[in-house]
Amino acid sequence: MDILLIAGLWLDGSVWDDVVPELTALGHRPVPLTLPGQGDGNSSATLDDQLAAVLAAVDAAPGKPLVVGHSAATTLAWLAADARPEKVAKVALIGGFPAPDGRAYADFFPIEEGAMPFPGWGPFEGPDSADLDGAARESLASAAIPVPEAVAKGVVRLSDERRFDVPVLLLCPEFTPDQAKEWIASGEGPELARVADLTYVDLASGHWPMVTRPRELARILAEAADA
Repeated sequence: MDILLIAGLWLDGSVWDDVVPELTALGHRPVPLTLPGQGDGNSSATLDDQLAAVLAAVDAAPGKPLVVGHSAATTLAWLAADARPEKVAKVALIGGFPAPDGRAYADFFPIEEGAMPFPGWGPFEGPDSADLDGAARESLASAAIPVPEAVAKGVVRLSDERRFDVPVLLLCPEFTPDQAKEWIASGEGPELARVADLTYVDLASGHWPMVTRPRELARILAEAADA
């Protein structure tokens, strides 16, 4: 099965480099995506441009792919399910909940000169980054690409109720499945609250398991694809 890998904010497709060979060895075809404005030099990219790139990868898959979104890109993966509910086999969400209709995609940090730069490790101290050593932090920070303003502030538009019939796997790295269930029950994940087939998996890592737990992450994704 094709497994489309969408990185979160500031990252391009290379962040999956340690996951790709593991998925290949497990019999799948990983497709790490580098989205417009996320490593191609297009500082004027929009959220619609990024969604179009994801949908092009979905449409190019020979069968129904597993679409994987990390962090803020859980919303992009969910947008793909909304736009192609008949084409997406399953969605896997790593360390985040998709934004609901009408919400800004990722308007989390200050915009500087038309883009949202990586804010440093301060906002991510604690469970998010606890398993990152100094070298990993330096590598991620040095590779971080400022997110174009039109991506960060792009408005999420969801329209097809059939998205709730697409199976969803929620991978819980820096939080536990029980915490995720509590947050969803309290209204913090309105989209996931309506999913007909929602499965939780505890990953026991920080926010970037593709860096710190690539083999375990690949195994979980391969098992989801096999199922």
